[in-house]
Amino acid sequence: MTLIDSRPGIRATYRELVAETGVTIDAELAVSRLGPPLEQELAQWVPASLVPELADRYRALYPAHAIEPTRALPGARETIQAVRAAGGRAIVVTAKSEPHAELHLAHLGIEPDAVIGWLWAEGKAEALRQHGASVYVGDHVGDVRGARAAGALAVSVTTGPCDADELTAAGADVVLDDLTAFPAWWEAYRAARQGAAAAGQRASAGPAADLA
Repeated sequence: MTLIDSRPGIRATYRELVAETGVTIDAELAVSRLGPPLEQELAQWVPASLVPELADRYRALYPAHAIEPTRALPGARETIQAVRAAGGRAIVVTAKSEPHAELHLAHLGIEPDAVIGWLWAEGKAEALRQHGASVYVGDHVGDVRGARAAGALAVSVTTGPCDADELTAAGADVVLDDLTAFPAWWEAYRAARQGAAAAGQRASAGPAADLA
């Protein structure tokens, strides 16, 4: 939950899946630990043999139940705007299905430069390196691991399932309460990097963000 709060929609989708299939899934518990891929959560509730089928059905139900209830988190649009205003590129790298991530962003009027889905934790590093991201903003310790694997600065927000202590212990370089603090931090970071670049060091590229 970095740019969006998808909990209401995910909760509704899990409940519809339960109503259809009769499997036992505690939707409240599931939405309290968002971040890892869907298959990891489903494996907590059903035998491994059922996970692919249920994951496919969940994703089929998702657009009808999860897009409309989801809301942008405070500071999400301003964060994208701050990056763009500085001449940077803002990309979204998420464990969520890429088509679903794009639906969320289009519905909320958030327009990043690129959306890359289906990636989790260290798996996000390749996309971050490919897009030249020097900063990765996320809400989960898995995002911290992804940033560090990519050699990017790990900026964390506490709007997701992990608190400041967990994020710091995982190696976050910066921990913010939420994205409303990002534009001011970003300006200070850019100023410092520009000073370093003037002294002959590598300049900063644009940042990436998690979606969740």
